[in-house]
Amino acid sequence: MRLPFLGILFLVLINLGADIYIYKVLRKRFPTKQPARIQLVSAVVLYVLLAVIVCLPRRGGSEDTLLCVMWLLFSYMSIYIGKYLFIIFDLLALVPCLFKRGRIRWLSVSGIFVGTSVFIAMWWGALINRYRIQVNEVTVEIAGLPDSFDGYRISQFSDLHTGSFRNNTAFVAKLVDRINSTAPDLIVFTGDIVNRRSDELLPFTGILSNLEAPDGIISILGNHDYGDYSTWVDDNAKDENMRLLHNLQKNMGWQLLLNDYRYIKNGNDSIAIIGVENIGDPPFKSYGSLASSYPDITDSNVKILLTHNPAHWVDSIAGNSDAKIDLSLSGHTHAMQIEILGLSPAAFRYKTWGGLYFSPDNKKALYVNIGSGTVGIPMRLGATPEITVITLKKKTT
Repeated sequence: MRLPFLGILFLVLINLGADIYIYKVLRKRFPTKQPARIQLVSAVVLYVLLAVIVCLPRRGGSEDTLLCVMWLLFSYMSIYIGKYLFIIFDLLALVPCLFKRGRIRWLSVSGIFVGTSVFIAMWWGALINRYRIQVNEVTVEIAGLPDSFDGYRISQFSDLHTGSFRNNTAFVAKLVDRINSTAPDLIVFTGDIVNRRSDELLPFTGILSNLEAPDGIISILGNHDYGDYSTWVDDNAKDENMRLLHNLQKNMGWQLLLNDYRYIKNGNDSIAIIGVENIGDPPFKSYGSLASSYPDITDSNVKILLTHNPAHWVDSIAGNSDAKIDLSLSGHTHAMQIEILGLSPAAFRYKTWGGLYFSPDNKKALYVNIGSGTVGIPMRLGATPEITVITLKKKTT
Protein backbone atom coordinates (compact mmCIF):
# COMPACT_ATOMS: atom_id res chain seq x y z
CA MET A 1 0.00 0.00 0.00
CA ARG A 2 2.95 2.34 0.50
CA LEU A 3 3.82 2.81 -3.16
CA PRO A 4 0.31 3.89 -4.24
CA PHE A 5 0.10 6.23 -1.23
CA LEU A 6 3.47 7.81 -2.02
CA GLY A 7 2.54 8.12 -5.68
CA ILE A 8 -0.75 9.85 -4.86
CA LEU A 9 1.01 12.11 -2.34
CA PHE A 10 3.59 13.08 -4.97
CA LEU A 11 0.81 13.78 -7.48
CA VAL A 12 -1.06 15.98 -4.98
CA LEU A 13 2.10 17.97 -4.17
CA ILE A 14 2.90 18.53 -7.86
CA ASN A 15 -0.65 19.58 -8.61
CA LEU A 16 -0.76 21.81 -5.55
CA GLY A 17 2.34 23.60 -6.82
CA ALA A 18 0.74 23.97 -10.26
CA ASP A 19 -2.47 25.39 -8.79
CA ILE A 20 -0.61 27.86 -6.58
CA TYR A 21 1.43 29.03 -9.58
CA ILE A 22 -1.66 29.57 -11.72
CA TYR A 23 -3.49 31.30 -8.86
CA LYS A 24 -0.63 33.78 -8.39
CA VAL A 25 -0.43 34.41 -12.14
CA LEU A 26 -4.15 35.19 -12.29
CA ARG A 27 -3.96 37.49 -9.25
CA LYS A 28 -1.06 39.40 -10.76
CA ARG A 29 -2.13 39.69 -14.39
CA PHE A 30 -5.87 40.33 -14.11
CA PRO A 31 -7.34 43.53 -12.69
CA THR A 32 -10.19 41.66 -10.95
CA LYS A 33 -10.00 38.79 -8.47
CA GLN A 34 -12.66 36.72 -10.23
CA PRO A 35 -10.31 34.56 -12.42
CA ALA A 36 -8.17 33.71 -9.37
CA ARG A 37 -11.27 32.79 -7.37
CA ILE A 38 -12.47 30.51 -10.15
CA GLN A 39 -9.06 28.81 -10.17
CA LEU A 40 -9.19 28.35 -6.39
CA VAL A 41 -12.69 26.87 -6.36
CA SER A 42 -12.01 24.60 -9.35
CA ALA A 43 -8.79 23.33 -7.71
CA VAL A 44 -10.68 22.40 -4.55
CA VAL A 45 -13.27 20.55 -6.63
CA LEU A 46 -10.51 18.64 -8.42
CA TYR A 47 -8.89 17.58 -5.11
CA VAL A 48 -12.25 16.29 -3.93
CA LEU A 49 -12.55 14.45 -7.25
CA LEU A 50 -9.13 12.84 -6.71
CA ALA A 51 -10.20 11.75 -3.22
CA VAL A 52 -13.29 10.10 -4.71
CA ILE A 53 -11.15 8.31 -7.32
CA VAL A 54 -8.81 6.98 -4.63
CA CYS A 55 -11.66 5.79 -2.39
CA LEU A 56 -13.69 4.00 -5.04
CA PRO A 57 -12.94 0.23 -5.22
CA ARG A 58 -11.29 -0.98 -8.41
CA ARG A 59 -10.60 -4.71 -8.15
CA GLY A 60 -13.59 -5.60 -6.01
CA GLY A 61 -16.06 -3.02 -7.29
CA SER A 62 -18.71 -3.45 -9.95
CA GLU A 63 -18.12 -2.72 -13.61
CA ASP A 64 -20.11 0.50 -13.22
CA THR A 65 -17.72 1.54 -10.44
CA LEU A 66 -14.70 0.77 -12.60
CA LEU A 67 -16.12 2.82 -15.47
CA CYS A 68 -16.81 5.67 -13.07
CA VAL A 69 -13.17 5.55 -11.92
CA MET A 70 -11.97 5.54 -15.54
CA TRP A 71 -14.01 8.59 -16.52
CA LEU A 72 -13.24 10.54 -13.34
CA LEU A 73 -9.53 9.85 -13.70
CA PHE A 74 -9.63 10.86 -17.35
CA SER A 75 -11.44 14.11 -16.50
CA TYR A 76 -8.86 14.86 -13.82
CA MET A 77 -5.93 14.12 -16.15
CA SER A 78 -7.31 16.14 -19.06
CA ILE A 79 -7.50 19.28 -16.90
CA TYR A 80 -4.11 18.97 -15.23
CA ILE A 81 -2.25 18.09 -18.42
CA GLY A 82 -3.58 21.36 -19.84
CA LYS A 83 -2.40 23.19 -16.72
CA TYR A 84 1.08 21.65 -16.92
CA LEU A 85 1.46 22.74 -20.54
CA PHE A 86 0.46 26.31 -19.76
CA ILE A 87 2.96 26.46 -16.90
CA ILE A 88 5.80 25.16 -19.08
CA PHE A 89 5.14 27.81 -21.72
CA ASP A 90 4.69 30.54 -19.12
CA LEU A 91 7.96 29.68 -17.39
CA LEU A 92 9.73 29.87 -20.75
CA ALA A 93 8.10 33.25 -21.28
CA LEU A 94 9.64 34.44 -18.00
CA VAL A 95 13.22 33.49 -18.93
CA PRO A 96 14.03 37.05 -20.20
CA CYS A 97 13.11 38.34 -16.73
CA LEU A 98 16.29 36.71 -15.46
CA PHE A 99 18.14 39.23 -17.60
CA LYS A 100 15.95 42.14 -16.49
CA ARG A 101 13.84 42.09 -19.63
CA GLY A 102 10.11 41.80 -20.09
CA ARG A 103 8.04 38.63 -20.20
CA ILE A 104 7.40 37.20 -23.69
CA ARG A 105 3.64 37.67 -23.66
CA TRP A 106 2.90 35.78 -26.86
CA LEU A 107 4.60 32.69 -25.37
CA SER A 108 2.27 32.81 -22.36
CA VAL A 109 -0.70 33.16 -24.69
CA SER A 110 0.62 30.20 -26.69
CA GLY A 111 0.64 28.16 -23.48
CA ILE A 112 -3.05 28.88 -22.98
CA PHE A 113 -3.73 27.87 -26.58
CA VAL A 114 -1.67 24.66 -26.40
CA GLY A 115 -3.12 23.60 -23.04
CA THR A 116 -6.67 24.22 -24.23
CA SER A 117 -6.01 22.43 -27.52
CA VAL A 118 -4.70 19.33 -25.76
CA PHE A 119 -7.71 19.34 -23.44
CA ILE A 120 -10.05 19.49 -26.45
CA ALA A 121 -8.04 16.80 -28.28
CA MET A 122 -8.27 14.44 -25.33
CA TRP A 123 -12.05 14.79 -25.14
CA TRP A 124 -12.31 14.44 -28.92
CA GLY A 125 -10.39 11.19 -28.51
CA ALA A 126 -12.81 10.07 -25.79
CA LEU A 127 -16.11 11.08 -27.37
CA ILE A 128 -15.46 10.73 -31.11
CA ASN A 129 -12.18 9.16 -32.19
CA ARG A 130 -12.48 5.98 -30.13
CA TYR A 131 -15.47 5.03 -32.30
CA ARG A 132 -13.82 5.80 -35.69
CA ILE A 133 -12.93 2.37 -37.05
CA GLN A 134 -9.96 2.09 -39.41
CA VAL A 135 -9.43 -0.87 -41.76
CA ASN A 136 -5.77 -1.53 -42.59
CA GLU A 137 -4.94 -3.73 -45.58
CA VAL A 138 -1.65 -5.65 -45.31
CA THR A 139 -0.05 -8.17 -47.68
CA VAL A 140 2.31 -10.78 -46.23
CA GLU A 141 4.43 -12.97 -48.50
CA ILE A 142 5.12 -16.49 -47.23
CA ALA A 143 7.61 -18.92 -48.76
CA GLY A 144 6.03 -22.30 -49.46
CA LEU A 145 2.47 -21.02 -49.17
CA PRO A 146 0.20 -23.54 -50.96
CA ASP A 147 -1.11 -22.20 -54.27
CA SER A 148 -4.71 -22.52 -53.14
CA PHE A 149 -4.00 -20.10 -50.26
CA ASP A 150 -2.43 -17.44 -52.48
CA GLY A 151 -4.73 -14.45 -51.90
CA TYR A 152 -6.26 -15.89 -48.70
CA ARG A 153 -7.74 -13.10 -46.53
CA ILE A 154 -7.64 -13.00 -42.74
CA SER A 155 -9.45 -10.26 -40.83
CA GLN A 156 -7.93 -9.64 -37.41
CA PHE A 157 -9.35 -7.64 -34.54
CA SER A 158 -8.19 -7.52 -30.95
CA ASP A 159 -8.54 -6.05 -27.44
CA LEU A 160 -12.25 -5.36 -27.56
CA HIS A 161 -12.57 -4.87 -23.77
CA THR A 162 -16.35 -5.11 -23.86
CA GLY A 163 -16.67 -4.02 -20.24
CA SER A 164 -15.59 -0.51 -21.24
CA PHE A 165 -18.79 -0.20 -23.30
CA ARG A 166 -20.99 -1.53 -20.47
CA ASN A 167 -24.36 -2.23 -22.16
CA ASN A 168 -23.90 0.06 -25.17
CA THR A 169 -23.75 -2.31 -28.14
CA ALA A 170 -23.77 0.29 -30.94
CA PHE A 171 -20.00 0.37 -31.51
CA VAL A 172 -19.60 -3.41 -31.40
CA ALA A 173 -22.44 -3.81 -33.92
CA LYS A 174 -20.71 -1.31 -36.20
CA LEU A 175 -17.41 -3.19 -35.76
CA VAL A 176 -19.01 -6.52 -36.69
CA ASP A 177 -20.54 -5.02 -39.83
CA ARG A 178 -17.19 -3.54 -40.89
CA ILE A 179 -15.38 -6.85 -40.33
CA ASN A 180 -17.96 -8.74 -42.36
CA SER A 181 -17.72 -6.15 -45.14
CA THR A 182 -14.02 -6.99 -45.62
CA ALA A 183 -15.08 -10.38 -47.06
CA PRO A 184 -12.54 -12.44 -45.09
CA ASP A 185 -11.87 -16.13 -45.53
CA LEU A 186 -11.08 -16.34 -41.82
CA ILE A 187 -11.61 -14.02 -38.84
CA VAL A 188 -9.25 -14.08 -35.86
CA PHE A 189 -9.50 -12.36 -32.49
CA THR A 190 -6.22 -11.99 -30.59
CA GLY A 191 -7.33 -11.62 -26.99
CA ASP A 192 -8.69 -9.32 -24.26
CA ILE A 193 -12.40 -9.60 -24.95
CA VAL A 194 -13.22 -8.38 -21.40
CA ASN A 195 -11.63 -6.15 -18.77
CA ARG A 196 -11.97 -8.22 -15.59
CA ARG A 197 -14.96 -10.59 -15.57
CA SER A 198 -16.49 -12.85 -18.18
CA ASP A 199 -20.03 -11.58 -17.63
CA GLU A 200 -19.00 -8.29 -19.26
CA LEU A 201 -19.37 -10.18 -22.54
CA LEU A 202 -23.03 -11.10 -22.01
CA PRO A 203 -24.63 -8.02 -23.66
CA PHE A 204 -22.49 -8.55 -26.79
CA THR A 205 -22.71 -12.29 -27.50
CA GLY A 206 -25.65 -11.97 -29.89
CA ILE A 207 -23.92 -9.27 -31.93
CA LEU A 208 -20.52 -10.98 -32.01
CA SER A 209 -22.17 -14.22 -33.14
CA ASN A 210 -23.05 -12.39 -36.38
CA LEU A 211 -19.44 -12.44 -37.54
CA GLU A 212 -19.20 -14.48 -40.73
CA ALA A 213 -16.33 -16.08 -42.63
CA PRO A 214 -16.15 -19.32 -44.64
CA ASP A 215 -13.47 -20.75 -42.34
CA GLY A 216 -15.04 -19.38 -39.17
CA ILE A 217 -13.80 -17.31 -36.26
CA ILE A 218 -10.78 -18.35 -34.21
CA SER A 219 -9.86 -16.64 -30.94
CA ILE A 220 -7.34 -16.70 -28.14
CA LEU A 221 -7.20 -15.25 -24.63
CA GLY A 222 -5.39 -12.12 -23.49
CA ASN A 223 -4.08 -11.11 -20.08
CA HIS A 224 -7.40 -9.44 -19.13
CA ASP A 225 -9.43 -12.57 -19.87
CA TYR A 226 -8.21 -14.70 -16.93
CA GLY A 227 -9.88 -12.76 -14.12
CA ASP A 228 -6.55 -11.65 -12.67
CA TYR A 229 -7.72 -8.04 -12.37
CA SER A 230 -10.65 -8.84 -10.11
CA THR A 231 -11.06 -10.09 -6.54
CA TRP A 232 -12.69 -13.52 -6.10
CA VAL A 233 -14.15 -15.17 -3.02
CA ASP A 234 -12.19 -18.34 -3.78
CA ASP A 235 -10.46 -20.23 -6.59
CA ASN A 236 -13.69 -21.97 -7.56
CA ALA A 237 -15.32 -18.62 -8.34
CA LYS A 238 -12.39 -17.66 -10.55
CA ASP A 239 -12.51 -21.03 -12.32
CA GLU A 240 -16.24 -20.61 -12.91
CA ASN A 241 -15.51 -17.23 -14.43
CA MET A 242 -13.17 -18.89 -16.92
CA ARG A 243 -15.67 -21.61 -17.77
CA LEU A 244 -18.25 -18.93 -18.50
CA LEU A 245 -15.91 -17.20 -20.94
CA HIS A 246 -15.16 -20.47 -22.72
CA ASN A 247 -18.87 -21.30 -23.00
CA LEU A 248 -19.85 -17.84 -24.19
CA GLN A 249 -17.32 -17.93 -27.02
CA LYS A 250 -18.42 -21.44 -27.96
CA ASN A 251 -22.06 -20.29 -28.05
CA MET A 252 -21.03 -17.36 -30.25
CA GLY A 253 -19.70 -19.85 -32.77
CA TRP A 254 -16.07 -18.94 -32.13
CA GLN A 255 -13.33 -21.56 -31.79
CA LEU A 256 -11.19 -20.67 -28.79
CA LEU A 257 -7.70 -22.13 -29.08
CA LEU A 258 -6.16 -22.88 -25.69
CA ASN A 259 -2.59 -23.97 -26.44
CA ASP A 260 -3.99 -25.81 -29.44
CA TYR A 261 -4.09 -25.64 -33.23
CA ARG A 262 -6.44 -26.08 -36.15
CA TYR A 263 -5.78 -26.89 -39.79
CA ILE A 264 -7.47 -24.73 -42.41
CA LYS A 265 -7.97 -26.90 -45.48
CA ASN A 266 -8.49 -25.96 -49.08
CA GLY A 267 -8.71 -29.05 -51.28
CA ASN A 268 -5.57 -31.08 -50.64
CA ASP A 269 -3.73 -28.07 -49.16
CA SER A 270 -3.73 -26.84 -45.59
CA ILE A 271 -2.17 -24.28 -43.27
CA ALA A 272 -2.02 -24.45 -39.48
CA ILE A 273 -3.47 -21.83 -37.15
CA ILE A 274 -1.87 -22.08 -33.70
CA GLY A 275 -3.34 -20.38 -30.66
CA VAL A 276 -1.36 -20.03 -27.45
CA GLU A 277 -2.72 -18.81 -24.17
CA ASN A 278 -1.26 -15.55 -22.93
CA ILE A 279 2.53 -15.45 -22.76
CA GLY A 280 3.55 -12.12 -21.29
CA ASP A 281 6.51 -10.16 -20.11
CA PRO A 282 6.38 -8.98 -16.47
CA PRO A 283 4.14 -7.91 -14.81
CA PHE A 284 1.74 -9.90 -17.02
CA LYS A 285 1.24 -13.56 -16.15
CA SER A 286 2.08 -16.35 -18.57
CA TYR A 287 -0.30 -19.22 -19.19
CA GLY A 288 0.77 -20.32 -22.65
CA SER A 289 3.09 -22.92 -24.06
CA LEU A 290 4.04 -22.92 -27.72
CA ALA A 291 5.59 -26.39 -27.42
CA SER A 292 2.26 -27.76 -26.16
CA SER A 293 0.24 -25.96 -28.82
CA TYR A 294 1.52 -27.74 -31.92
CA PRO A 295 3.10 -31.16 -32.51
CA ASP A 296 6.32 -29.93 -34.15
CA ILE A 297 7.04 -26.23 -34.71
CA THR A 298 10.06 -27.17 -36.87
CA ASP A 299 8.00 -28.94 -39.57
CA SER A 300 7.52 -27.54 -43.07
CA ASN A 301 3.83 -26.69 -42.76
CA VAL A 302 2.90 -23.04 -43.14
CA LYS A 303 1.96 -21.89 -39.64
CA ILE A 304 0.19 -18.78 -38.39
CA LEU A 305 0.45 -18.11 -34.67
CA LEU A 306 -2.08 -16.18 -32.60
CA THR A 307 -0.30 -14.85 -29.51
CA HIS A 308 -1.73 -11.94 -27.55
CA ASN A 309 1.43 -10.20 -26.37
CA PRO A 310 3.95 -9.32 -29.13
CA ALA A 311 6.77 -9.66 -26.59
CA HIS A 312 6.36 -13.42 -27.07
CA TRP A 313 7.39 -13.06 -30.72
CA VAL A 314 10.32 -10.78 -29.85
CA ASP A 315 11.64 -13.02 -27.07
CA SER A 316 10.99 -16.52 -28.38
CA ILE A 317 10.20 -16.59 -32.10
CA ALA A 318 11.90 -13.88 -34.16
CA GLY A 319 15.43 -15.09 -33.43
CA ASN A 320 14.62 -18.76 -32.85
CA SER A 321 15.68 -20.80 -35.86
CA ASP A 322 13.81 -23.84 -34.50
CA ALA A 323 10.48 -22.03 -34.52
CA LYS A 324 9.21 -22.12 -38.08
CA ILE A 325 6.33 -19.72 -37.57
CA ASP A 326 5.69 -17.85 -40.81
CA LEU A 327 3.31 -15.23 -39.44
CA SER A 328 2.34 -14.20 -35.91
CA LEU A 329 -0.66 -12.04 -35.05
CA SER A 330 -0.79 -10.10 -31.77
CA GLY A 331 -2.56 -7.26 -30.00
CA HIS A 332 -2.15 -6.10 -26.38
CA THR A 333 -0.32 -2.76 -26.82
CA HIS A 334 -3.28 -0.54 -27.89
CA ALA A 335 -0.45 1.76 -29.06
CA MET A 336 -1.13 3.02 -25.52
CA GLN A 337 -4.22 4.56 -27.18
CA ILE A 338 -2.08 7.45 -28.45
CA GLU A 339 -0.59 7.64 -31.95
CA ILE A 340 0.25 10.92 -33.66
CA LEU A 341 1.96 11.04 -37.06
CA GLY A 342 2.96 7.40 -36.66
CA LEU A 343 4.56 7.99 -33.26
CA SER A 344 3.33 6.43 -30.03
CA PRO A 345 4.57 6.36 -26.42
CA ALA A 346 4.14 2.59 -26.70
CA ALA A 347 7.49 2.56 -28.53
CA PHE A 348 9.21 3.18 -25.17
CA ARG A 349 7.61 0.01 -23.77
CA TYR A 350 7.40 -2.36 -26.74
CA LYS A 351 9.81 -3.02 -29.59
CA THR A 352 6.82 -4.08 -31.67
CA TRP A 353 3.83 -1.94 -30.73
CA GLY A 354 1.77 -1.64 -33.91
CA GLY A 355 1.90 -2.65 -37.55
CA LEU A 356 4.01 -5.11 -39.52
CA TYR A 357 7.45 -6.33 -38.41
CA PHE A 358 9.95 -8.87 -39.72
CA SER A 359 12.55 -11.09 -38.08
CA PRO A 360 16.27 -10.41 -38.71
CA ASP A 361 16.38 -13.17 -41.35
CA ASN A 362 13.22 -11.77 -42.98
CA LYS A 363 11.57 -15.21 -42.86
CA LYS A 364 9.06 -14.50 -40.09
CA ALA A 365 6.50 -11.74 -39.89
CA LEU A 366 4.53 -10.23 -37.01
CA TYR A 367 1.50 -7.99 -37.20
CA VAL A 368 0.44 -6.10 -34.07
CA ASN A 369 -3.16 -4.90 -34.14
CA ILE A 370 -3.67 -1.87 -31.86
CA GLY A 371 -7.09 -3.02 -30.75
CA SER A 372 -10.72 -1.93 -30.89
CA GLY A 373 -11.59 -1.01 -27.32
CA THR A 374 -10.12 1.03 -24.49
CA VAL A 375 -8.88 0.24 -21.02
CA GLY A 376 -7.49 2.45 -18.26
CA ILE A 377 -8.63 5.69 -19.86
CA PRO A 378 -11.62 5.92 -22.25
CA MET A 379 -9.70 7.73 -24.99
CA ARG A 380 -7.99 7.06 -28.27
CA LEU A 381 -5.92 10.04 -29.36
CA GLY A 382 -5.11 8.93 -32.86
CA ALA A 383 -4.68 5.14 -32.54
CA THR A 384 -8.15 4.58 -33.99
CA PRO A 385 -9.88 1.21 -33.46
CA GLU A 386 -8.30 -1.18 -35.94
CA ILE A 387 -9.44 -3.99 -38.19
CA THR A 388 -6.55 -5.58 -40.05
CA VAL A 389 -7.11 -7.42 -43.31
CA ILE A 390 -4.08 -9.62 -44.03
CA THR A 391 -3.78 -11.06 -47.52
CA LEU A 392 -1.43 -14.02 -47.83
CA LYS A 393 0.73 -14.17 -50.95
CA LYS A 394 3.15 -16.86 -52.05
CA LYS A 395 6.71 -15.62 -52.04
CA THR A 396 8.19 -16.29 -55.46
CA THR A 397 11.87 -15.69 -54.76
